Amino acid sequence: MRLSIRGDGLELRDIEIFLVLAEELHFGRTAERLHVSQARVSQAIKKQERRIGGALFERTSRSVVLTPLGSGLRADLRQAYDLITDGLARATAAARGVSGTVRLGVMGALGHELRPVIKEFTTRHPHCDVVLTEFHFSDPFALLRSGRVDAQLMWLPVREPDLTVGPCVLTEGRVLAVPAASDWAGRESMSMEDLGDCVTFERPPVPDYWGDAMLPRHTPLGRPIPSGPAARTFHEILALVAAGRIVSPLNQHVTRYYTHPGISYVPLHDAPRTEWALVWCTARDSPRLHAFAETARGVGVRPLDGPLP
Repeated sequence: MRLSIRGDGLELRDIEIFLVLAEELHFGRTAERLHVSQARVSQAIKKQERRIGGALFERTSRSVVLTPLGSGLRADLRQAYDLITDGLARATAAARGVSGTVRLGVMGALGHELRPVIKEFTTRHPHCDVVLTEFHFSDPFALLRSGRVDAQLMWLPVREPDLTVGPCVLTEGRVLAVPAASDWAGRESMSMEDLGDCVTFERPPVPDYWGDAMLPRHTPLGRPIPSGPAARTFHEILALVAAGRIVSPLNQHVTRYYTHPGISYVPLHDAPRTEWALVWCTARDSPRLHAFAETARGVGVRPLDGPLP
């Protein structure tokens, strides 16, 4: 898609490259995510910097950081870019017709939290419906890559070269699931540093960057976090916590849906927030998926935080 927004020929793709680099702050990951070469990323950024007359990023051999000029441009371009891509998606959907079923992979109860998006999507596209399928964190990409689902709601980051990361839909804080009989159960909150004094479950063989986002191997100060018995599903984790064998960081929405007499949930006050985004196989892109992603973007990001039960 080529779109000249001014006489000097700045393309929509150049804007996309800038926005993704502003998010990833890494030329290699940006190139992988957009399926272009690193040289193409560098060329696009240099082109924009020449056009604007100032540096958008500070680059060293170890880091890439937005300049104040770059931060301001990102804020200005994000909304405009979303409006343009949403308009193109709507036109494409209208031209080709959007119908059929979106098969959406979700973890546990999160399908319930997507009701506003699903309702809006089926209202906009009455010839479509949405079917939910559960997937487990122990094999996070299998359903997507096999084609058994069209898209999944996944925690970020997702850095797989064959997958497209769409709009963020939900965001929330985190809690630590601890045995109800333990001293930790009486705490008002706990820290990620406290995990160095606990035993968590042994992670399944998922990509390190994705597993570390939820269950890191080290505390913020670098202490190793001990691991104990393995767990492959969410309910296996709950059983191990209730038995007093482990503790586990979890997303805060579990406090709404999963009460257990042997488990207490303690807020993790310094844990990073979890962002849930739509993800799909780039090779299986379709107008129907674009329409669903456009609907999710229009509904906006919804926080799931609420008082603990």
